[in-house]
Amino acid sequence: MNPELLAYIECEILPRYETFDAAHRTDHARTVIEQSLTLAAHYDVDLDMVCTIAAYHDLGLADGRERHHLRSGEILTSDSVLRSWFSDEQLVVMREAVEDHRASSEHEPRSIYGRIVAEADRCIDPETVLRRTVQYGLEHFPALDREGQYARCREHLERKYADGGYLRLWIPFSDNARRLGELRALIRNPEALRRRFDAIYNQETDQRKNRETAR
Repeated sequence: MNPELLAYIECEILPRYETFDAAHRTDHARTVIEQSLTLAAHYDVDLDMVCTIAAYHDLGLADGRERHHLRSGEILTSDSVLRSWFSDEQLVVMREAVEDHRASSEHEPRSIYGRIVAEADRCIDPETVLRRTVQYGLEHFPALDREGQYARCREHLERKYADGGYLRLWIPFSDNARRLGELRALIRNPEALRRRFDAIYNQETDQRKNRETAR
């Protein structure tokens, strides 16, 4: 992989994630990059493109969540520095991949690059999914009390991850299918789900209180 490109991503791109909510900060971007490169090993693809797509995939969150996938694609193609390493044709493929990564997209990704980043972005580990859902709720709906946060969390899980949810998987040999089964079993068990929610909610709210106290 191109060391100059990697240095640019490390120094100029990944730090932008630090201003986002706790579920979409730099650690999330790094995880998507790592997962993308792991999946890419099974295909004949350009690893520089794979890494760059993953690094840019959520930058559009700076302008809101609803159109973030489209805005992320715009940010990628408007970055003139990338033209030092990629052709116009490659940039188009990369933009489309970024646009196609969103789980609620109504169409399947237009290329293998889109399938890779979409699958890598899933990271369907039940504990991680629950924590990110709680973190997002606390960040964006701070007026909700514990019961309100739980109701929002459960509604999100049902709509996205439960049987019949809108989430679709694109890489057949990834670990996500197995993990999705585990998450669906948890969603079908209200008592176990509530226990896990309460534990994570307590941890996250305690951390927020500690940060406020330290200021």
